[in-house]
Amino acid sequence: MKNIITFILFFAIFSSMNAQSSLPKNWYQLDKDKDSFQGISSEKALQELLKGRPSKTVVVGILDSGVDDKHEDLKNVMWTNPKEIAGNLKDDDKNGFIDDVHGWNFLGNKNGENIGPDTYESTRIYAKLKYKYETADPAKLTSEQKKEYELFKQTEKEVKSRRATAESNVKGINESKDMVYKAIESVETALGGKALSAENLNALGEPDSKSLSVGISIAQEFVSSNPDIKTMDDLRKALDVEFEEGSKHFQNELDFAFNPDYDSRKIIGDNPNDPYENKYGNSDVKGPDATHGTHVAGLIAASRGNSLGMDGIADNVRIMSVRCVPDGDEHDKDVANAIRYAVDNGASIINMSFGKGYSPLKGVVDEAVKYAEKHDVLLVHAAGNSAQDNDKLSNFPNKKFAKKTWFKSNKAKNWLEIGASSYEQSPNMLADFSNYGKNSVDIFSPGVAIYSTVPGNAYRNLQGTSMASPIAAGVATLIRSYFPELTAKQVREIILKSVVPIASEQKVPGMDEEKKMSQLCVTGGMINAYKAIQLAQQTKGKKKISKSSKSEMTAPGEYRANPKA
Repeated sequence: MKNIITFILFFAIFSSMNAQSSLPKNWYQLDKDKDSFQGISSEKALQELLKGRPSKTVVVGILDSGVDDKHEDLKNVMWTNPKEIAGNLKDDDKNGFIDDVHGWNFLGNKNGENIGPDTYESTRIYAKLKYKYETADPAKLTSEQKKEYELFKQTEKEVKSRRATAESNVKGINESKDMVYKAIESVETALGGKALSAENLNALGEPDSKSLSVGISIAQEFVSSNPDIKTMDDLRKALDVEFEEGSKHFQNELDFAFNPDYDSRKIIGDNPNDPYENKYGNSDVKGPDATHGTHVAGLIAASRGNSLGMDGIADNVRIMSVRCVPDGDEHDKDVANAIRYAVDNGASIINMSFGKGYSPLKGVVDEAVKYAEKHDVLLVHAAGNSAQDNDKLSNFPNKKFAKKTWFKSNKAKNWLEIGASSYEQSPNMLADFSNYGKNSVDIFSPGVAIYSTVPGNAYRNLQGTSMASPIAAGVATLIRSYFPELTAKQVREIILKSVVPIASEQKVPGMDEEKKMSQLCVTGGMINAYKAIQLAQQTKGKKKISKSSKSEMTAPGEYRANPKA
């Protein structure tokens, strides 16, 4: 999930940086024609199409690692359960969840203990089958047992290989620290007291040493992708964070993710054999590490116009934090419960910026997806960051149901699968890490150098389809807010039909070849809020809006934050 440290230590050393030096923090919200950036045109849509139009508050469920509900840019847009009294240790609204004021945490127990790091699904499968097949003779197995045996050998190979890679990465990070910091020192010396800027770095010309070359490349990448880095001390602090997170990530892979002896469910205390059990967890919607979820939440909903770090895409929205994603692979049971919780408590859009390669209880998750569809809830999901073809290799959860049907569609009609695009020009418009798929990935959305909220009233650039998904969800939120008569299925169709088509061939992520966009996703294009709003204006809604719902519409210009949150 965290590829930045690898990028810094290896790509920067052996490649020259060509990052855009004047990238605005909100480039992904901008318009190609108006601002010269291939963003989603959401700012243009708000200014030219939606200004003066009444809107309805939309609740968006963020199924993630947790959200910092005290963040300066998020505290006023958190969903608040109107029937729950905070801190009284009672289930006031009788929904089965005590003190669920801003959402729920399915990764904790009633004593307030939470899961942080966790295993990957391949590790769980390997651990479960190990006792059955470690010494088994394949020749003596039944055909059904042979299928399990093959899965055991597959996951065994994966776990052992990934453990070896993690050990190598931990060692590599520790050995690279001195080299990187010395390279940065050489840059500081070469600048001779001049300010750290893209212009001054470019003026250094051809480096006379490998160390200086590496240092310039690293400095250029950080300065171009993070406008908050303005001094050498800022750069060192940013590197400290990357090294710390990278080291922690790979050590966690050894200690937890690929450790078949680790069992996180002992912390929760649920019955792992009951996939429909749902009354477990606690009300800590932030959890031990809410970086990922907080970043996701800010993209959709960070308070607009408050002169703080950034503006979210939507302007009349509430964030419901449903914690179900650990530092590892999510459990299918938790995902299904999180979807149902969000649906039952009023979310009309759910963002899911997570994924994995195995799904033992996919049927249970599929049932929750159908439950969301029945209740008119749109699901937006990240396609993944493995530069793989999702038509050939599975990424779960996904819109294709496990159970085949003869007379009905085998795919969810309330689901959007999102790949990541870049700010680069053709043929580099797709993020080089993004998954793709002619039939499995619906559309591409910005996912590189994305600036948003992180815990502690801070802001940071991150990248991934994890960012592309909430940006797409932000577009859906705008539509559902200003056009509440449209159903989830209609919103999905509007987004898919209003893409910016890309006629030129693009580099296939992870491969040295180019293909037409129509070969890489269903729509062959990029998401665009402006065009989507235009189409929404022309579309007759299928939902009946009650008088009470109409009275809840916010008048143009009315302040939309929770003043006492």
